[in-house]
Amino acid sequence: GKDSVYSVEEQIKSGFITTENGARLGLAGEYVFDKGQPLSIRNFTSVCIRIPHEIKGCGNEIYVKCLQDRLKNVLIASPPGLGKTTILRDLARIISEKTKKNILICDERGEIACGDIGETCDVMKYSDKNTAFSSGIRAMRPDLIITDELSELDCNAVKKAYCAGVFVIASAHFSRKERIKEEFLGLFDRYVILNDEKIGEIADIYDREGKKI
Repeated sequence: GKDSVYSVEEQIKSGFITTENGARLGLAGEYVFDKGQPLSIRNFTSVCIRIPHEIKGCGNEIYVKCLQDRLKNVLIASPPGLGKTTILRDLARIISEKTKKNILICDERGEIACGDIGETCDVMKYSDKNTAFSSGIRAMRPDLIITDELSELDCNAVKKAYCAGVFVIASAHFSRKERIKEEFLGLFDRYVILNDEKIGEIADIYDREGKKI
């Protein structure tokens, strides 16, 4: 069944399970490897529960300051737990309602699309970024891709999206501009750094060249 262990096997390999309502259960325990690849987790020691919150309007400031005139490539950065996913969800809704653009949400952990994301959004869940970007661009013809928790290895998928004429809005775990890794520099038109002391509040916004705006 859909709630069996087998149905979430791939998620468990990545250290989490996402429920139908978007809550994410992070798993800690003993990883089991097969030929160098994670196979499963056993002897669980603890669970971290992240419950999604839908806060309509939390993406307004970023939309006005970064996207109101036209679509751009935007990276939203902060340490974990400061509202990036909630903002991405609201941005999807705002952009959908205001522009009617085709939006593809690459929801690798099943958290972004658990609320109101607008009528023009398609969703691909539980796929790695490279697969979701390449197949999604071919199949869904998006104007914009929205995704969460971008890693250095995902930057090539972002570049391929640009080559296909698709914009990308993503989040990543960086606490301030100086800590953004080289692979991300110059990749986005706007870098939004969230306040690390207040959830969902913008600290600074930088352009592609690193200048504060």
